[in-house]
Amino acid sequence: GKPWERVSGERGSPVFPGGVFFALSGRRRVSSSLFRQQLSEAPWPLALLPKHQDLVVALPARLFSPCHSWAGPREVGIGRRELSRGARMGNSALRAHVETAQKTGVFQLKDRGLTEFPSELQKLTSNLRTIDLSNNKIDSLPPLIIGKFTLLKSLSLNNNKLTVLPDELCNLKKLETLSLNNNHLRELPSTFGQLSALKTLSLSGNQLGALPPQLCCLRHLDVVDLSKNQIRSIPDTVGELQAIELNLNQNQISQLSVKISCCARLKVLRLEENCLELSMLPQSIISDI
Repeated sequence: GKPWERVSGERGSPVFPGGVFFALSGRRRVSSSLFRQQLSEAPWPLALLPKHQDLVVALPARLFSPCHSWAGPREVGIGRRELSRGARMGNSALRAHVETAQKTGVFQLKDRGLTEFPSELQKLTSNLRTIDLSNNKIDSLPPLIIGKFTLLKSLSLNNNKLTVLPDELCNLKKLETLSLNNNHLRELPSTFGQLSALKTLSLSGNQLGALPPQLCCLRHLDVVDLSKNQIRSIPDTVGELQAIELNLNQNQISQLSVKISCCARLKVLRLEENCLELSMLPQSIISDI
């Protein structure tokens, strides 16, 4: 047979005689029972090997030659490296996602270790209706780019590292769904109330210390999830909220304004795991219980 063999890799990854390359792209993991079985039989010491783009590890082909004289570990685990934007999947793969999004209007790139909002999306500001970059490590949204997606209807960046939102987010006049669960947001921009088409807002698992007053300006808002934050009280301004469902579970709420009974559309109010007792609730809320 050949002195070398490609086990896994992206097109264009180099394969040299005498070496077997294992490559990872995105979340795909390489697993070979043959590799695990014969690794323990190899006489070769393991060492750090050169990195090349999305290359994870390279091992000599002779590693697969049978040898029973070396009693080493039966299995070796190689941790996933932290890679910046586009590095883990490769530029060609990112371009492929962009090309697909041009046709579908949907750009979804989850769990890829991205540390930046992909600048390649600038080409799609007039195409995209949906962006989902959840489960990455993005810590900011570029103001000069994010505000240009004027046709965007859904934006999801759950499980990232966002600490602030740019004022330019308010330019997304057609945005209906915004999901930013499990980030590090402490407040919303003052312009947030200009997202006039917003219907669903998910901010669970952030660090909000108060009910954002900007929410009361959103007349089409149906569902608001503010669970798992650090909200301590609900002010009188809550009476202007137009939401149908308000989730405030797992906060630190000890005071609830009686004005909450003035929310004309409110049908579901969730207050589990707070610092409230039944006697603290406004009588207007519990009178029908």
